[in-house]
Amino acid sequence: MLLLSRFEVEELLDLDELIDAVAAALSEALKAPEDDPSVRLLEYPPARFSIPYPDRHSDLFTLVEVTMFAGRSMDTKRRLYQALVDGLTALDVPRNDILIVLHESPMHNWGVNGGVPATEIDVGFKVDI
Repeated sequence: MLLLSRFEVEELLDLDELIDAVAAALSEALKAPEDDPSVRLLEYPPARFSIPYPDRHSDLFTLVEVTMFAGRSMDTKRRLYQALVDGLTALDVPRNDILIVLHESPMHNWGVNGGVPATEIDVGFKVDI
């Protein structure tokens, strides 16, 4: 589990399709194994989800947060943004309702496989792309 994503939506969308779209975008853009991304979806009832700038966003506003190893190039990040937007717009989420935030952390800050720093294992894919 070396790519983590969390996205937050109102209770309006097909959850399985959303999860699949985000996982596929992460694998495609970041060249990670298909079974690597861990995707968590947080769904809120409308009364508990404050939409920023309601004059510019609909009830389909979707926040996607991705936590990943630091080191990807700006071109790779652009590909990731586009893959996420493409996947979500295919599910009828308007592109202006999608906010993507990347959280990048050095590999030595990840304890994996029972607490081993990620810098000390073969993660199975390249990070510096």
